[in-house]
Amino acid sequence: MTLCEFDCVSKWYGPVIGLNDVSLSIEPGITGLVGHNGAGKSTLIKLLTGQLRPSIGEVRIRGRRAWSASAKRHIGYCPDVDAFYEEMSGRAFVRTMAKLHGFSNRVARERAEDVLAQVGMTDRADRPLASYSKGMRQRIKLAQALVHDPDLIVLDEPLNGVDPIGRVELTRLFRELLARGKTILISSHLLDEMDALANRILFICRGRILASGSLEEIRALLDDHPLKIRIATSRARQLATRLLALDTVQGVELNGDDELLLEVHRAKQFFASLADVVTREGVDVERLQVIDASTEAIFDYLMESANHPR
Repeated sequence: MTLCEFDCVSKWYGPVIGLNDVSLSIEPGITGLVGHNGAGKSTLIKLLTGQLRPSIGEVRIRGRRAWSASAKRHIGYCPDVDAFYEEMSGRAFVRTMAKLHGFSNRVARERAEDVLAQVGMTDRADRPLASYSKGMRQRIKLAQALVHDPDLIVLDEPLNGVDPIGRVELTRLFRELLARGKTILISSHLLDEMDALANRILFICRGRILASGSLEEIRALLDDHPLKIRIATSRARQLATRLLALDTVQGVELNGDDELLLEVHRAKQFFASLADVVTREGVDVERLQVIDASTEAIFDYLMESANHPR
């Protein structure tokens, strides 16, 4: 049974469309949800976590409607906003959340200590929440999301406000959760971190999913997306002359005597032509690097295409 699926889901706020005819499944692994403010990320997350019901369509968790109690048992949610009892300690807050999931006092204490250790807060958990830094508050929110050992973990901007060392530690935790069979959805505006974290990306704009899949799969669908390439070779000028004759090459820039910076389109055709040129001319290519095949580059291209359709 699929863990999570959206089936022809739309959500309206009066005349405003928050989500528009979305069908998707969230697969095992780490999925990144990427989009500008107002794109529909928050609506999708609230539908997934059962905070909203769709106007049309169905959202199911383990075959059950997402807003049902039986579905919510499978979900751990770390929201982007804080909603704490500020006078409580972090430890008391996480224990309380465990009790709300139905655990006994003893089990709630055990689970709270386990997740506090996972997020690196054991030694700081007795301080009042009001005294916590932004990064510490993020860790406590993550701890409460994990306390009932959910199958699906939904993280809304989980690294926001976390210092660089903390980001490394939490990224390691996300990978450990993945290794334990958890399915993770991360909404983030830190696009460069999606490259390192996510094995699947959902790009959303104006309430619609523009593209989904791995970065490589999405790039394969965007054959007209200009691609920037760096080539290191001792015969840079000779290679530049030959490549300028290709209709797939939009620009060539020499960087010293041994490096080319290219902008190309129709990438598959270009690479086939490049192989022919290099073989025919006997050019020794020391290094070839695609320098913009990142979440951010694809995101920018998709957003531009969505906002200015041809």
